[in-house]
Amino acid sequence: MSVKVEKLEHNMAKLTIEVAPEKLDEAAEKVYQKQKKSISVPGFRKGKVPKAMVEKMYGKGVFLEDAANEIIPEAYSQAYDECGEDIVSTPSIEVTQLESGKPFIFTATVALKPSVELGKYKGVEIDKVDATVSDADIDAAIEAERDRNARSISVTDRPVQDKDEIVLDFEGFVNGVAFAGGKGENYPLTIGSGQFIPGFEEQLIGKNIGEACDVEVTFPEDYHSEDLAGKAAVFKCNVKEIKEKQLPDLDDEFAAEVSEFDTLDEYKADVKKNLEEKKAAEVKNAKETAVIAAIIADSKMDIPDAMVATTQRQMVDEFAQRIQSQGLSFDQYMQFMGTDVNGLLEQVKPQALDRIQSRLVLEAVAAAENITGSDEDFEEECKKMSESYKMDADKVKEVLGEEGKKSILEDIAITKAAEFVVANCKEK
Repeated sequence: MSVKVEKLEHNMAKLTIEVAPEKLDEAAEKVYQKQKKSISVPGFRKGKVPKAMVEKMYGKGVFLEDAANEIIPEAYSQAYDECGEDIVSTPSIEVTQLESGKPFIFTATVALKPSVELGKYKGVEIDKVDATVSDADIDAAIEAERDRNARSISVTDRPVQDKDEIVLDFEGFVNGVAFAGGKGENYPLTIGSGQFIPGFEEQLIGKNIGEACDVEVTFPEDYHSEDLAGKAAVFKCNVKEIKEKQLPDLDDEFAAEVSEFDTLDEYKADVKKNLEEKKAAEVKNAKETAVIAAIIADSKMDIPDAMVATTQRQMVDEFAQRIQSQGLSFDQYMQFMGTDVNGLLEQVKPQALDRIQSRLVLEAVAAAENITGSDEDFEEECKKMSESYKMDADKVKEVLGEEGKKSILEDIAITKAAEFVVANCKEK
């Protein structure tokens, strides 16, 4: 096999990969062996039709396309290793020669890792981020805990109020015609949750159990269903049940129930401590985001579209795995949100570009400052992984291999570079 590299504009390259004729013949034979049991020719039993007979009937190249598909993954992988280029996208494959007895030739168009002309990265000025935890923050956190520990009490002697939990029957109509997905029975709804479109929940306030009412709303212009976007609708509603939340008293007994402390004062002090730790982490992340954004703005890099597209796909795949780990299929999620894969890909495009730019400038900072991950850093990371996966540290290293170690050390260097630029920034 041979590979030639042609550099293109905007950090793209075309790999021309040539595979020996005998490799194509071997792959065609392999395809024939896989398919022969399903080939039917008059005069022959299934699975007994000679390859030459099939080629005579259907053409010499009958197995070549499938043979090419057999060859391409391994040949591209080998070319990837041999070409010496830093490829950062999935390849766009095009077959240029596919004939029996001749070399199999195909091209793989790929994005190459862009170089970075690094701007100012030391002494970058950013706005000061407030790290204060106020009394209001503490009170809000405690109220949220009270809300989580509230009891729901059925109510029959008054109409719906804000914050009530109700059970509702409804059916929506546009121009007097019911629309798909606009009907619900025994639907649980918390008034003020914003679960329904704007204006819906507020109109249920003051309604009694069993009282039929019409709720008039207008769907937002950006509503996920184009058939309903911007249209006026009437929902015929019937409140079937009302429950109100009964919050626990804010006293020592409450503190003992929701924490390891015996008194309310101790509990409040712990809430404050936790909020301060959370706030400190948020401030650190905000400073890092601001500093990196400033460095990106002052740096130059030509990022190929294929690199962004590959990162978009990776982010959507990661998101799909998280959704599925929560017990919901990805198709169900997209249907619920009124979107599709293309919509999600477009949605994550800005984050994909930011992820690429951030990584590139931090790699450039690490190179400029000779920041690397050490063997001690790697050992510490393996220790964390062994604890997380309940696996012996030596087994973790074995699974990672040299490529895994290299990747981890690169990530450690990126983390150190981020810490470096934050430590060297100026707050104004």
